[in-house]
Amino acid sequence: QVQLVESGGSMVQPGGSLRLSCAASRFIFSVSAMNWYRQAPGDQRELVATISSGGGSTNYAESVKGRFTISRDNAKNTVYLQMNNLKPEDAAVYYCNVRWRGNAYWGQGTQVTVSS
Repeated sequence: QVQLVESGGSMVQPGGSLRLSCAASRFIFSVSAMNWYRQAPGDQRELVATISSGGGSTNYAESVKGRFTISRDNAKNTVYLQMNNLKPEDAAVYYCNVRWRGNAYWGQGTQVTVSS
């Protein structure tokens, strides 16, 4: 069974930074595109960032472009989300996601709170 374990969520002030990590196992990480999603209370889950299997291609939601950076370390089976200049509207539970052999898998999520 695919496993995704997120970490790094915390409470920060507006303008602050966080780095989220997602440790992956039980599938071939190095050939899989990886995604970060987020979901705020009362909202639908939204795609935040995507990275290709080799890391050479990334895509971002318009709302986070220029502030967030997705990256990966295939030697460590880990994907990261560096979040800078955080805004209150970035507050959400952040989820790691992969599509593997026709199925979508999710981690348990990590909470990001942005408040002064």
